[in-house]
Amino acid sequence: MARRRKNRTHLKGAGATAQHANDGAPKSFIIKHGQVGSSVTQLVRDLRKVMEPNTASRLKERNRNKLKDYLTMAPTLGVTHLLALTVTDVAPSLRIVRLPAGPTLSFRVERYSLMKDILKTSRSSRSMGMEYLTAPLVVLASFPQPSPDTPPHLPLLMKSFQSLFPPLSPNSMSLSNCRRIVLIAYNPDRGTVDFRHYVITVKPYGVSKRVRRVLEGAPKKSSANLSSGFLDLGNEKDVADFLLRKRGEPSPGSDGYESAASSASSVAGDDGDAVSLADDYVGRNNKKGQKKAVRLSEVGPRMELRLIKISEGVPGKEGAVLYHEFVKKSKAEAAALKASHVAKERLRKQRREEQESNVRRKKAEKEKGSQRNQEDSNEEASDAEAEESSQEAHGEWDEDEEISEVGGSDVEHSDEPGSDEEESEDEPEERPPTKKVRIRGKR
Repeated sequence: MARRRKNRTHLKGAGATAQHANDGAPKSFIIKHGQVGSSVTQLVRDLRKVMEPNTASRLKERNRNKLKDYLTMAPTLGVTHLLALTVTDVAPSLRIVRLPAGPTLSFRVERYSLMKDILKTSRSSRSMGMEYLTAPLVVLASFPQPSPDTPPHLPLLMKSFQSLFPPLSPNSMSLSNCRRIVLIAYNPDRGTVDFRHYVITVKPYGVSKRVRRVLEGAPKKSSANLSSGFLDLGNEKDVADFLLRKRGEPSPGSDGYESAASSASSVAGDDGDAVSLADDYVGRNNKKGQKKAVRLSEVGPRMELRLIKISEGVPGKEGAVLYHEFVKKSKAEAAALKASHVAKERLRKQRREEQESNVRRKKAEKEKGSQRNQEDSNEEASDAEAEESSQEAHGEWDEDEEISEVGGSDVEHSDEPGSDEEESEDEPEERPPTKKVRIRGKR
């Protein structure tokens, strides 16, 4: 049986449109390097989940791979950011590198929680579906406004987190693509940055939980028939027992039933939580113009980061230190350090120019040598042709040339009797030298 050929390798329709739309989106590598434990390894996987679809979610690190390998390979693949996690003696650390020229931000991970820990502590379990096919929305909270009194590293920190995710374009983006939110909140009291990850859910507004269940259908875990999606009201005498009364709890009304207003206020929230949908949204009965309540469900991971250092350049080619949490330098020391970095950069540039000039010079010499060898080979070929032509000229037959008879002289010499015998008698006979006989003796 012939093997089936794979011919559907290109995205078509909406997939191709989404791919072309994300061509300008930032791409990222999230890796671990060094000896790390299973928790940090799982944290790397969770961060890749957050950064999807604009990250290498199946990237495999090897023990012999170094950070320099990723820094060299990433720009050729169009990667703009590198997030590297490692474990130090104090705590895990995170470095965010802007490729290809920097800057590099170094963080200390004070505390973190994995996705599985967040889902275990949540009241309702949620299965992930199509939320990770689009990039999340980034929300920056509690960062101070730029002013002369604002520390200079905070605007750079805010722009660095903002550049990790695709920019928002309200005119072209679709409402159904807004499925997740990444919250970056600055804590001025502790001087840390909180990282949170949420999934956006839309629910009916102004109705109780029981009415929502009737509208949305029965959950799969409570329905007898998983394919039907209808509620089982066989144990209820009246539909009012299911819609208005809570089991095992006295109702707030005197008649034993709770009102729709009290149930809506306890479940759906205030009017500030309700929004009118500007377009059709994913889910059941989420049409344009309907009033819905928006909820955020945290799915993790959760991190508390402390900024340690901001430096120019990338690891291995770091420049001046723009900010350090623990090391403070005076203006004179900072100026001297900057001058030393400038001198190093000038020396590096000079060496690079010398190397390029040497490469060009050697290439020119090689070309000249190849041309000289070609000329020499051409001269040798011309000389050989001239010699062949001269030999052919000397070897031509001359009609005026007389031919001497050699056979008569031979006959004359052979007619003289005894001449050869006399010559042979006068010459002594040559004998071969005698060989020495070797006698083996007993040892």
